Amino acid sequence: MFKKRIGPHPHAAEGNGSAGANSCPDIWELESGDFAIIGMEQTAALEPHLPSDAFLDPGEGIVVLPRHVLIKARESIPLE
Repeated sequence: MFKKRIGPHPHAAEGNGSAGANSCPDIWELESGDFAIIGMEQTAALEPHLPSDAFLDPGEGIVVLPRHVLIKARESIPLE
């Protein structure tokens, strides 16, 4: 199911990596080609502030991924 990590390991010592005591946000490519995000679940706090053209369907939630995680993963994100 999980194919490969996108970006550096969350415990990488460089920059904003987790030391193991903090949360470990992560991005994974799945065998299906979709992506799984490990981040802070923030649906209750953020859903009331969604723009008027954004909706959550049943089973969906809002996960916050720290900016540095996505920036470090940028070069590893497949283009197709």
